Amino acid sequence: MRYAKTVKLRLSYDEAVPKVKEAFRARGFGTLTEIDVRATLKEKLGEHMEPYLIIGACNPALANRALRVERQVGLLLPCNVVVRQGDDGVIVEAVDASMIATVPANPDLEPIADEAGRLIEEALEDLAASAGTGA
Repeated sequence: MRYAKTVKLRLSYDEAVPKVKEAFRARGFGTLTEIDVRATLKEKLGEHMEPYLIIGACNPALANRALRVERQVGLLLPCNVVVRQGDDGVIVEAVDASMIATVPANPDLEPIADEAGRLIEEALEDLAASAGTGA
């Protein structure tokens, strides 16, 4: 099962992070959480890795609709977006929002997941058009 949508950007990591946040903000998603995986692994395990950030993106209106259908769906929220340094640019990966409906197998969540998926796809397309190399 495919669970991510991906674009590659021709930007530095430091340039990409704010552009990713802005592209999602333009589609109604706020940033609830940020996890700097590289810093965490270095601090906790002494491991070194490429820049890698997990952004917990949330569209409040869609989250509210989903939670009204099924409270347990909160386990699948927020929609995670990964920004990481690749060999030849920055890779941006966003969760495939269809997971919100397929994991609990609740058809009432499908229109909400479809809308979230469309907005996520549009945000990634915006990024690819402004600074990317495509999917």
